[in-house]
This record gives sequence, C-alpha cells and structure tokens, in this order.
Amino acid sequence: MLEPVLLFAAAVLDALRPRLALLGEITLLRHQLTVLQRSVPRPRVTRLDRIGFVALAAITPTWRNVLRIVQPETLLRWHRGGFKSLWRWRSRTQPASRLSPKTATLIRSVAAANRLWGAERIRGELLKLGIKVSKRTVQRYMRAVRPSRPRGQSWSTFLRNHAHEIWACDFLQAYDVFFRPIFAFVFIELATRKVLLAATTRFPSRAWVTQQLRNATPFGVAPRFLIRDRDDKFGTAFDALARAAGIRIVRTAVRTPNMNAICERFLGSLRRECLDHVLVIDERHFQRVVAEYVRYHNAARPHQGLSQQTPIPAERRAEGNIVALPVLGGLHHEYRRAA
Repeated sequence: MLEPVLLFAAAVLDALRPRLALLGEITLLRHQLTVLQRSVPRPRVTRLDRIGFVALAAITPTWRNVLRIVQPETLLRWHRGGFKSLWRWRSRTQPASRLSPKTATLIRSVAAANRLWGAERIRGELLKLGIKVSKRTVQRYMRAVRPSRPRGQSWSTFLRNHAHEIWACDFLQAYDVFFRPIFAFVFIELATRKVLLAATTRFPSRAWVTQQLRNATPFGVAPRFLIRDRDDKFGTAFDALARAAGIRIVRTAVRTPNMNAICERFLGSLRRECLDHVLVIDERHFQRVVAEYVRYHNAARPHQGLSQQTPIPAERRAEGNIVALPVLGGLHHEYRRAA
C-alpha cells in the first residue's frame, strides 16, 4: 500500500518540476540503460560515457537520485579528472622560438666549462655579450652537458635605503695544506657589492685589524655606517678610529648573520666558488687566490642583486668575437667581446 502512494506523490512532484529538469533526468536514465545493455554481467563505461554522465549531471538537479550504475563519488571523481585535463591542456607550454645553433653551442660550452654556475649566472654572462635568452631556455640546453644542481639556500637583502652610505666587514677563516688556520678580512660596499679591501694574515691582532680600517679609508673616503659583528679581534682602537673618521659602528646581534647578509653572502661565495676547490699552500698563495677572486667578483661576475650587472660597470658590446678568459686556473671563466 505504501509503494503506490510514494509513486503517486512522485508523479505529482514531477508535474510541478521544470520541463528542462525532467528532460535531463530522463536522458540520464536512458543513457544508463544504454550502458547496461552493452555487456553482461558488468557494463563497460567508455570515456565518452563519462563525459556524457558529467554533462547530464550538470543540468539535472536530482542526478544523485537517478544515478544507479555508479556511485555519486565516482561521477564527482570523473568531473575532477576532466577539470584537471582541461586546465592541463590550456596551460600547456607553447613552442618557443628556435634558438640559433651558435647561441645553443655557447650555452653548452659555458655550462660545461663552469660547473659551479647556475642558469641565472650563465644568463647574466650572455647578457654581457648582448645575447638575450630566458632562464628556462638556458636550463633546457644545460641539461645536455650536466644535470641541474640544487638551489642554494636563499637569503634576503636588507638596508636598501641609504645603502651607498653603508659598508660592512667580516672575517673568513680557512686552512692551508698543513691544516693551519689563515684569515681573510674584507670590507664591502652594500650599494654596489664592491669589495673595497681584502687582506689576509695568520694572526689577526687588534692592531692589524685597526690598520686595515686605515687602509680601507684613505684620503677621508669613509662611509657613514660600518656593520661588524662582536668579534674580539676588533677592539676599542678599531671603534675609536672609526669614530674619528666620522663612521658610526653598527654591531650585529649574537648569532644573526642576516644582519650582515651582503658581506656574509660574499664570504660564502668566496668559500663555495673558490676556496672549497683550491688547496691553499701558504699565506702568500692564499693572498694571491683571494685577490684574484676579488678582482673577478668586482669586474666580471654578474650579480642577481644588481640585475645581472657587475660591481664595477663593464662595457657591454653586442658585436665582435667572444673570448673566454680563465679565472683561478679555469675554475671560472670571464667572457667578453674581443676588440
């Protein structure tokens, strides 16, 4: 007795429903019957059937009530899969313009000769030569000669305002072939990333450190601020000389290298790009290696923080043969146009 009453109530409700909803529901039921008639005992649902089910469910408000051969969760999974496929197709990469064979060969040779360089560094070298390519293009041609190396730890620059009035200084400790400690002491200008002075010694006494400040500020050339850490090597004489030259000392907090990020970044590059690959014999050899890397850093190495410029501006030409000049025995190379 209950079943006829339910059927009568459903018929009354269907009479009040919009015609489009009824047509969608009938079409969805017919499509399910078509699928069921294909094979016994288990029907085979093709990709076209899935698209039809998803489209009919979109125009049928009561599709959950009339869906019988699959679960509603299955239909929703088909819908998500189709959505992903659609946007994967719309987001596909378009074929880029073909790079000239000469430029592609140059990218491969630069990547093969400089194992420590990443795609952004190589792109900067190409910009110096008047060749404009994207980072992704450089990465694509780098894979032919060596796998991509993992990205280094990121660091944020700071003190952008008044950077031309700020210097920074710090120590770098290394070891020679006999495991004896040796130190490098550098001054760097924050605005241009130019290394102003790089001195080396085995015994960094307070008097020696104070003398390096005199050497870095000749003829009254001095910054307004000087960032340093709380190392005991500086001493009171260093601060007194700085105040006499009109320099205000800014000491970093304990264990906060990001407060002296630019100087720390240079010392990290000096270690990773140079000292980790060179066997230091003695103090004289250490001084020569550091001096050569500083010259390369100032005059030839593009910097991402300077929009791929060099601390000492270099002439950029788009004509002439490209020559490669080895740096540090071929550990790096400087590329320029021949005159």
